[in-house]
Amino acid sequence: MTPKESETSLEDRITGALVGAAVGDALGGPVEGYSPDQILERHAGRVHGIVGPWSGDAWRTARPIAPYHKGDGHVTDDTLMTHALVRVYAKVRDHLDAYAIADHLVPDLMTTPRWIPELEQEALPLHRVFLAEKWLVTRLHYGHVDPREAGVGNIVNCGAAMYMAPVGLVNAADPRTAYAEALDIAGAHQSSYGREAAGVFAAAVAAACAPDATPESVVTACLSLAKDGTRTAILKVCEAAQDHTDVESALKPLREAVAPYDTVGPDYRAPSLGARRPSRLHAIEELPVALGMLLVAGGDYRHAVLGAVNYGRDCDSTATMAGAIAGALGSPPPDDWAKQVAEASRLDLWDPATTLTEVTREIFERDVRRRRAHESAFTAIEGPRCSD
Repeated sequence: MTPKESETSLEDRITGALVGAAVGDALGGPVEGYSPDQILERHAGRVHGIVGPWSGDAWRTARPIAPYHKGDGHVTDDTLMTHALVRVYAKVRDHLDAYAIADHLVPDLMTTPRWIPELEQEALPLHRVFLAEKWLVTRLHYGHVDPREAGVGNIVNCGAAMYMAPVGLVNAADPRTAYAEALDIAGAHQSSYGREAAGVFAAAVAAACAPDATPESVVTACLSLAKDGTRTAILKVCEAAQDHTDVESALKPLREAVAPYDTVGPDYRAPSLGARRPSRLHAIEELPVALGMLLVAGGDYRHAVLGAVNYGRDCDSTATMAGAIAGALGSPPPDDWAKQVAEASRLDLWDPATTLTEVTREIFERDVRRRRAHESAFTAIEGPRCSD
């Protein structure tokens, strides 16, 4: 299946996006935090599929702050959060807002043990998610902060953006509405360019669901909505991507294009003192690079995701985003990768897609009824119009 097949069904696009995001996440996890050169040396070449932990059998103790089994097909917190958001949609069965995050997502993280692949045991999702996601519990459950403002003060990163694919899918082919809904939801989690990226990523996924969508049309939709540094970073990275048709040759140019807007700095594991602070001039790195890789790959899932993985740095999130957009375009992940990730992670990667497809159809039907009611009411108050 290729991205040009406009007859790809809604269910195919939702499945491609959610499974594609999970597979990209699993491929990127073991090389997260490293540079392309370090990846090249560690693996005696580029990563071409599922690989084991960076530190081998010492994965439990190599990084005490993150004693996770990243690799061997295990998904990370990107997928755990994405699936949690699908469960919120399944419960609310309508569009979401910041209050839905407080009322449903936070309790999901705090109260229901689930299989955590990287811990190789059942645990509360809260025990696995990163500090920026623990913020949701701190602010909303313990701090009782207004959900619409709870993201203020959190470190500004891709934490909210990484799980916004379901918002784009619920608003399939309507990027403007996806953008607005994701901004509302992400207000509970992030501020500044972290929140902006959540809106633009949701818009990208929604745009990718449109009939005859292409990587170029997705980027155009993003640029029509993105603001400030996020828009500029996407523009510069995608301009650089146009000069390449091979992801290997694009690795360095894409990094150079996004560097002026990235606050983390050249050493991902030693962030600058200005890292992850609010700014109208900056952007997260992951979304512009994911869009750039999508262009270089011509929308092909395998090439876009492997480009994101071998880019390094926060590559599990970059590959999650690239995989979701490619999948929504109609280029699904290879079956062998998807099956291996599902088996290794002990997760049904297809069930969330089935659930979200059902919910998306319900929401669309409700939207049609609401729109018709509004049209009827507006027509009634406007009254007959006379023309000269």
